[in-house]
Amino acid sequence: MKTLITKVIIILLVSLIGTATGGYLALIKGVPDIEDIRDYMPVKGTEVYADDDVLIGEFRVEKGVYVPITRIPEHLIRAVVAVEDSKFWLHSGLDYLAILRALSKDILARRIKEGASTITQQLAKVVFLSPERTIIRKLKEMVLAFRIEKNLTKEEILELYLNKIYFGHGAYGVEMAARRYFGKSVSEIDLAEAALLAGLIKAPNKYSPYNSLERAKRRQKIVLNRMKEEGYISEQQLEEAYREPLYLSSLRHGEDEYSYFLEYIRKYLEDRYGQEMIYKGGLKVYTTLNRNIQKAAVKALKEGLRRLDKRQGFRGPIGHKEIDVEKEMRSAGRFKKVLMRPGDLLTATVLRVSASRAIVKTRGVIGRLPLSGARWVKRLIDKEGRVIRRFTNLRLTDILRPGDVIYVRVKDTKGKMPIFTLEQEPLVQGAVVAIEVPTGYIRAIVGGYDFKKSEFNRAIFARRQAGSAFKPVIYATAMDNGFTPASIIVDEPLVYESDEFGDWVPENYDKRFHGPTRLREALAYSRNIVTVKLLQEIGVEKVIRFARALGIKGPFPHNLTLALGSLSVSPLEITSAFCVFARGGVRMEPMAVKYIIDSNGNIIENNKPRGKRVISPQTAFLATSMLEDVVNHGTGWRAKALGRPVAGKTGTTNEYRDAWFIGYTPELAAGVWVGFDEMRSLGEEETGSKAAAPIWVSFMKEAIKEVAPFGEEPRPFPVPDGIVTAVIDPLTGLLATENSGKMVEFFKEGTVPEEYSTEFERQKVRRLKAELSRIKPL
Repeated sequence: MKTLITKVIIILLVSLIGTATGGYLALIKGVPDIEDIRDYMPVKGTEVYADDDVLIGEFRVEKGVYVPITRIPEHLIRAVVAVEDSKFWLHSGLDYLAILRALSKDILARRIKEGASTITQQLAKVVFLSPERTIIRKLKEMVLAFRIEKNLTKEEILELYLNKIYFGHGAYGVEMAARRYFGKSVSEIDLAEAALLAGLIKAPNKYSPYNSLERAKRRQKIVLNRMKEEGYISEQQLEEAYREPLYLSSLRHGEDEYSYFLEYIRKYLEDRYGQEMIYKGGLKVYTTLNRNIQKAAVKALKEGLRRLDKRQGFRGPIGHKEIDVEKEMRSAGRFKKVLMRPGDLLTATVLRVSASRAIVKTRGVIGRLPLSGARWVKRLIDKEGRVIRRFTNLRLTDILRPGDVIYVRVKDTKGKMPIFTLEQEPLVQGAVVAIEVPTGYIRAIVGGYDFKKSEFNRAIFARRQAGSAFKPVIYATAMDNGFTPASIIVDEPLVYESDEFGDWVPENYDKRFHGPTRLREALAYSRNIVTVKLLQEIGVEKVIRFARALGIKGPFPHNLTLALGSLSVSPLEITSAFCVFARGGVRMEPMAVKYIIDSNGNIIENNKPRGKRVISPQTAFLATSMLEDVVNHGTGWRAKALGRPVAGKTGTTNEYRDAWFIGYTPELAAGVWVGFDEMRSLGEEETGSKAAAPIWVSFMKEAIKEVAPFGEEPRPFPVPDGIVTAVIDPLTGLLATENSGKMVEFFKEGTVPEEYSTEFERQKVRRLKAELSRIKPL
């Protein structure tokens, strides 16, 4: 009998051992090998640096910006350990007491409710396993945690974990999280900021300060308390950190300063080296981008597009929700230090509204939106820009009601409650390109209002009609073909007959005729009729050849509509063309990459500025001189605000679909384009002068500080050999006499007029001007 029982026990034990062994083998199937764990490191992608060798972005297969643990502050490491896994430095991958506690809760709930995962287990899950909540996955996680602990040091485990864990709002890893929430590198964050970041790991969406400041602060307090309990900080440090205001980064606009430039670099690298090299090759790319110029370009474009958008009208709230006003009021105001800065753009909920004031709530803080902060609302429009209602005496109750969700900008935080102004996100788009004149270095690229909403890089790939911004090419061609800035063309009614397309009747923007007009004056005031007649005299093909020499690729219309800029160009293309004038006739190929180093430290690409003369220095100077008058006396007058020599040209297309301003100093050229992607009108009178030039001025005021020597007088454009001056009569373009008007004009040697302005000639010009001024357009 005893023998039988013994045999049964042995058989059962063998069966159990076999079952356990089989279960274990089945369980570990698919769990990474020890070598996989030991050798695991994020695949090195491509690092991109600005011109001052500061890292501005990476192209990686994996998300986030990897930083070594030596760059992560000790107080952040302690905050994460204290709140996520206080026994991290002691256990071997598992916390058995926590597992038993969680298991009892799971049994009572009849589902996996509490994970009790250590930092090592969390790392196993996010790096090597799926996120599914099953018993099998949990057991695999435990097995893998043991393997990780055996093959990596605690510091290596923490480094991987802190670079992989998700912090919400698209931020993977501590570096991206620090940038996303506080607008700075992780190495710069303090104790209060570290505690907030550590608190996000458990539930990023729930504890996000952008979603609920109150919950975020409560969670921050929990983290600080855990740090105190673990002996990491004192009671005084806890209280000081908790009371410290958290100056949060503007979530929607603090992340994409370099995005369009980086996308340009990514496309450049992809075309040359392929995707495999970009994302796995460990390249280091050193670019021409100037960080301060780039930031100035982003800021100027955003502000300019918002101003234009406001002129069009208010499209109403961005949303609406049912609210309990009293509850919202009671739950706010607990954190009296306003966690925002003047200029921040935020989403707010309207709680109460009267004719002259609205009470709004954002980031858990109650603030005031006075009527003065919404004075820009002159009309209510739909998304297509159609007017729904006009306001002559606006009341806030006309446009807002409790529960509306709106954009606001922080105006003042000094009083008992913050003061806001009403804002809205523009639908209109734009682009800015800046090129250093002496080198051809691309110093800034902004391809749209918001990269997260639209990655299409309009600065590079948008091809829009150039309008009058193309006219300098025609006038410069004329300077190469016997014309001078003093040459006269009569501004008069024109009709070009066509059986196929009907009659074409070009007209000036002001709908008037100005009679005999010097070319300098015609370009300054962007006279269409003079330009059409000039193009006809020069010849379309000559202008196209000249434009191609400047770097404008086309395609070109082979007809007189080219005079009005009917060709399509990109902002980079036309800005680069203007650089030829600024550079004295030498074309510098636009350059964004200076050199590239491979993973072995070898330089595989090294680009140096190289120029090629494409037009004479005399022609380039005369073009620049006339473009200076566009700024000093004509349509580009807003650029005078720069307070230094500037040459430039506005551009506006039919029905105000496109607005341009391309301008330059001896140091820097910049182009601004504004328009809708769907090519609808920007609105009446939204010309290049009104819609684009203010953006250019705002940008250049900051950008010029980076390229012009500090403390020196602004440099004029140099006058090359072969240029002479003569005093002419501005009325006739001929040499001045004692009784005529006088102005100094530039000429190429050998092109100064030989005739003097006579009284007879002046009277003839005056009569013709008077007669033509009375004619109404056809």
